[in-house]
Amino acid sequence: MQSSDFGSVAWRKSSRSSGNHNCIEVATVSTGTGIRDSKLDAASPILAFSHSAFDDFLAAVKDGRFGRTPIRA
Repeated sequence: MQSSDFGSVAWRKSSRSSGNHNCIEVATVSTGTGIRDSKLDAASPILAFSHSAFDDFLAAVKDGRFGRTPIRA
């Protein structure tokens, strides 16, 4: 998957973003999911995942495997 796969998709702000700070946007295409930090520039680099890899990434974030407190939904 390439960043160019996300050229004309609709990005949505993450529900965990707040105001003008911590603005993370998410977009989904047929081959996967992309995330970007758009607080300074909507053309910021895109981190692209396959659908299964994105599910694994979210599970790791929620479990606190990146040094943060686990997220309880």
